[in-house]
Amino acid sequence: MKTIRDRRPEIQLRFNDPTISPAVGLMLVGELDRCLGISQTLDAHIGPIKARRQGASSGELVLALAESMLAGGDFLCDLDHLRADQASAELRAVCATPASTTAIGLAKRFGPAHLAGIEAGVAACARRAFDLLPRKARRRLRRERPTIDLDPTDVEVYGTKKEGVAFNYAGQWCGRPQPAVWAEAGWVLAAELTSGICDPRPRAPSLIARAVGALPAGLGRPRIRADAGFFDQGVARAALEAGADFGVAAKRNPAVWRAVRRVPKTAWRKARGMPGAQVAEASYVPAGWPAGTRAIVRRVRLGAAAISADPRSRRRRTIDPAQLRMVLGGEADHAHAYSVILTNLPGEPRAIEAWYRGRAQVEERIRDSRLGMALRHLPSGYQAVNAVWMWAALTALNCSAWMQALSGLDAGGRAHGKRLRRELICIPGRVIHHARQIIVRLSPSQRDGPILQAYRALRALPSPNG
Repeated sequence: MKTIRDRRPEIQLRFNDPTISPAVGLMLVGELDRCLGISQTLDAHIGPIKARRQGASSGELVLALAESMLAGGDFLCDLDHLRADQASAELRAVCATPASTTAIGLAKRFGPAHLAGIEAGVAACARRAFDLLPRKARRRLRRERPTIDLDPTDVEVYGTKKEGVAFNYAGQWCGRPQPAVWAEAGWVLAAELTSGICDPRPRAPSLIARAVGALPAGLGRPRIRADAGFFDQGVARAALEAGADFGVAAKRNPAVWRAVRRVPKTAWRKARGMPGAQVAEASYVPAGWPAGTRAIVRRVRLGAAAISADPRSRRRRTIDPAQLRMVLGGEADHAHAYSVILTNLPGEPRAIEAWYRGRAQVEERIRDSRLGMALRHLPSGYQAVNAVWMWAALTALNCSAWMQALSGLDAGGRAHGKRLRRELICIPGRVIHHARQIIVRLSPSQRDGPILQAYRALRALPSPNG
């Protein structure tokens, strides 16, 4: 038997080029920090967290964690990996990335006032980003009334000794970030970190007031949009006191089912943009809710085969119990799933229901913060460190949105997670110096890529100091 010789040449490895970086796209975050003054603004609002001025400041700590997450970091130890990348150090927003142990020690010093400072600093950066937006994008946001979405998300953890976590309704040991997101822009304006057992309703008034106050000047009257977890008259009144309107999902209680059954058959109209769905207005107003509150109902037809016999099924809770008994008993071949919205918004019910259905936007933002920016876990046993981690993830989420909005890259859809890193952040390159200039050498395939457009657009923006 004749053996064919393997002609593949031997590969020789060399580890002697310190100018190569795996993530030169972090220079975009550096330019974003220059034109928005992110670290300086955070420093001014957070205040000092240590006596000496050596090492990273409070704002640089948050921004360094955000840079690590934008580059794909999932844990605190990824700060050490970013710190080892000396080639891109002068390109990044935070040149001297703190070590993971240093970051933990600094984050443990953050108290409620410091965390409130992060929120105030992020809001100030959001207002400056709005002022720097391209005219067309800024005009679009001014034309539409701003919507603030409230949507808590549970982050499951596994350390039994972690501070500030508890078992939620599903039996998961978790913490609960509660962000308030400007839906049309996709920017987080306010947030809190609570435990999994914490009721979000008592904290909602303060969260609403802070989020409304963080909006840029010159916009229309805000609208607060929340799910059934915020079904409370106090939330509606807090929205009105903050100068906003509200739309809150109602819990399906016996009074809701009675009101749904009283809706005339002739009152149902086809929903906008949702085939098979119908919308009507019901005569249901819970006691104590503000004057002018109205109930908008949406129903979707379900065949008997689409209804699970498992009593734990989530869909079964959306069906009128009387209809459900008939379907399960074989007396009917279909039923309807109902959703009820309590709102003070004027106008045609179909338009209000279509607006409320836009809550899918905030769910996308939450998904990106979890899958793209590492908020899918809380890495420390200390509550203060986890709160800083949450704000770093939300800051990274905002930086991604600001970067693409200011450069016009989001005109065809905003890049998230893996696509963001592949196209803008995790791009290998060589960083060299020549004639007192910094030169970044990239692959020829990046010549027409979005990184060049983003850098030129951000570079053309002025800094806060002119």
